[in-house]
Amino acid sequence: MAVPPSTHPHRLLPLYLGLFQGALLLFFALFVTYDEASAQVEDTNLVANQVYSTFPFFQDIQVMLVVGLGLLLTFLPRYRFSALTHNFLLLNFSMQWALVLQGLLHHFHHGQIHLDLHKLLISEFAAVTVLISVGAILGRASPCQLLVMATCEIPVYLASEWVIVTRLGVLDVGGTITIHVFSCYFGLGVSKALFRAMQQPLHSKETPTPSSDFMSLVGTLILWVFWPSFVAVLCQPGSAQHRAILNTLLAMSASAITTVVASSLLERDGKLSPGHLQNGSLAGGVAIGVVADMSMPPVAALALGSLSAGVCILGFRFLTPLLGRKLAFHDQCGIHNLHGLPGILGAAASVVAVLAASKDTSGSHSFQLSPVGGNGSEVVEGQCGLLTGAALRLPCLARLPERLCFDDALYFKIQDQAESPGPDSSAEEGALALKE
Repeated sequence: MAVPPSTHPHRLLPLYLGLFQGALLLFFALFVTYDEASAQVEDTNLVANQVYSTFPFFQDIQVMLVVGLGLLLTFLPRYRFSALTHNFLLLNFSMQWALVLQGLLHHFHHGQIHLDLHKLLISEFAAVTVLISVGAILGRASPCQLLVMATCEIPVYLASEWVIVTRLGVLDVGGTITIHVFSCYFGLGVSKALFRAMQQPLHSKETPTPSSDFMSLVGTLILWVFWPSFVAVLCQPGSAQHRAILNTLLAMSASAITTVVASSLLERDGKLSPGHLQNGSLAGGVAIGVVADMSMPPVAALALGSLSAGVCILGFRFLTPLLGRKLAFHDQCGIHNLHGLPGILGAAASVVAVLAASKDTSGSHSFQLSPVGGNGSEVVEGQCGLLTGAALRLPCLARLPERLCFDDALYFKIQDQAESPGPDSSAEEGALALKE
């Protein structure tokens, strides 16, 4: 007998999460432990130094992902509770799932996985790919669809990272290729398969308001402040980490100024677009990641930041509408403009930087001539995204009808009735959602 439509969809999310967390508890009880404390003073000091040097960066990244990115996604006025909460949920879900998979693949020795702060940090980097990718379908996908997407994306990311970093030897400390480019084209593939060839019309709840744009801009500022920690945390402590911080600060400063210039010039009345500010200001941080710790003149970081911001703004102004008309691509948050285009630009810049470097440069970057080759994985990432998007179309995942997209009232008890549908409207829409 079929499950009644009045109970099935709202029970699917807690069932999925409950089974996942229960399985994870069992897995941790059987296989995960902490490193045993050593009696050697030298070992204790080494661990302490690692914690004190890594944990401040780790906390900065936590603020970026939970607060900064969460607020950045609140530009949809009727979807702000959902954007913040789903971002927070996906971060925790994806981090735990990545921790399990990475432990089994790389750290499973003698029947045990020894957990430390570095492994947790690497798992959080894997979770970032999910948080970026869902930007392509934000507001049009149910929470269950987002969780299934995360379940599929994490293993694909781990495989892609292994190929790019281990097999191709690409040094990418800031995740320009392994995180930003990967998550962009995976997310676009999911969007293309989920919505097929349909061009999504502008939804009545999709237009930002001054209040929602303001909150999103606050998220941009938080991301901008803490981004150097994201780029530098995996660099070798010392001069390489110092260079990464300086280069990131310069690139992001240049991208912020260039965003204002480009946005003002492209708008007919010379006014600034909030959407341009929310994204273009961060483009320099995306592009600089692959070359951040390399020995290069400061002007190169400034130039790369300016170019990435210009590419990002031009993408929003011209490329996104063109892809929507010609290829029916749906990209809700413009991840192609913020993560894809600056990521490719950064990969190309890394090749130029290596070719221009003098022969006495440290050999640690001598095999970094393959980032552009690493970008060939875009096709594979897009295909994996297409397969994941096809899986999200399964009827059991409760896909939202168009009229109920971008609305918090479907997931939350909204107290302010002035900003939520009336009682009759909520009952009618809720019944329709459950039926769908």
